[in-house]
Amino acid sequence: MVAKQASGSMSSTTWDMLRRREDTKSWVDVVWFKGAIPKLSFNMWIANYDKLPTRSRLAAWGLPISANYPFCSNYEETRDHLLLSCQYSKAIWTEIFIRCDPPQSPLANWSELLSWIRTAPSSRLTLLRKLATQTAVYHMWKQRNNVVHNHISLSTANVFRAIDRELRNIISARRHMKGFDSLMVMWLR
Repeated sequence: MVAKQASGSMSSTTWDMLRRREDTKSWVDVVWFKGAIPKLSFNMWIANYDKLPTRSRLAAWGLPISANYPFCSNYEETRDHLLLSCQYSKAIWTEIFIRCDPPQSPLANWSELLSWIRTAPSSRLTLLRKLATQTAVYHMWKQRNNVVHNHISLSTANVFRAIDRELRNIISARRHMKGFDSLMVMWLR
């Protein structure tokens, strides 16, 4: 028994020495939270670190591709343009803002998006904003990949319909969890 405890302690000590610890990030609560969907959280985590393989990043790595965004070839495809400032993404955010209360001014960058999520007047609206944001980021990135790899472009209405369907399913599946019981009413208003 003592040998087991000693080896367990040795393993954890070794692990702690090998693993690089970082300070807790200020955005951790927006990415990882109770009731979050793992695939959406993972995608949001990558987006939050600005590590999505956008065309501008791929071109910077030396790939022989245009850095322009396929929806509006006038701008470089960066995370903020793709997910926030492009007319395509703005149309999707408009639908989300109808249900989650719009920000005071248009979102100009990623930190403003995170701030908007956190400044909700209630914890339930904060939860709805987290879920809606993660779902929107996931579906916009999925649509971007659909255009780039399959040359199939869906309308913003179709992408929002997919976001809406997924959010309704998430809320319905978790309706008995604390905080989720009134989200459907908030989303459907």
